[in-house]
Amino acid sequence: MSGRIRVHELAGSRSGLVALVGLVVALGAGPAHGKECAGVNVPDKAQVNGSSLTLNGLGLRQATMLRVKVYVAALYVPNTSTDPEAILGSNAPKRLVLHFVRNVDAADLRKAWDEGFANNAKDQLPALKPRIETLKGWMADMKSGEQMAFMHVPGTGVQVDVNGATRGTIKGDDFARAFYSIWLGAKPPNAELKAGLLGGTCG
Repeated sequence: MSGRIRVHELAGSRSGLVALVGLVVALGAGPAHGKECAGVNVPDKAQVNGSSLTLNGLGLRQATMLRVKVYVAALYVPNTSTDPEAILGSNAPKRLVLHFVRNVDAADLRKAWDEGFANNAKDQLPALKPRIETLKGWMADMKSGEQMAFMHVPGTGVQVDVNGATRGTIKGDDFARAFYSIWLGAKPPNAELKAGLLGGTCG
């Protein structure tokens, strides 16, 4: 005997059905538990205004020469892709969640936004400047275990959530593209972060 359990045989009786249910539970079948990076577990799916999105990848933000772990970023899109330009060029819903693994104060976050936009959306800075300042004004000190989430709603803009509270929406699909280019553009905070978000190995 091969040792394989014949599912149709198990299900053929009441007792067999009970055994089948027990088998499914034992094998861990059921809702997906998502993926893990640097001790952070994230779900495989997300919702943006009724649209179901799939986890494209996880990336680890590391800072300084010491490669200090700052946050795990999770990117959700309608159709997964390893092509950053395809993701940036698609005017489709997106969701980016930053799971902080260390404390970061608001001043450092504001500095990071300035650097990120300057590195990846330099030519657009004059048009984006007022909206970047709005984003910076919504920052707060983040503690390890807390999250920020950014949802691109096409035709509307980017909704910003800090610690589970919605701060507002920054208008414009142009802002959304510039915003996501911080991680997917030519000069991300660190190369491993971008690679992870595009489906590579986290960290």
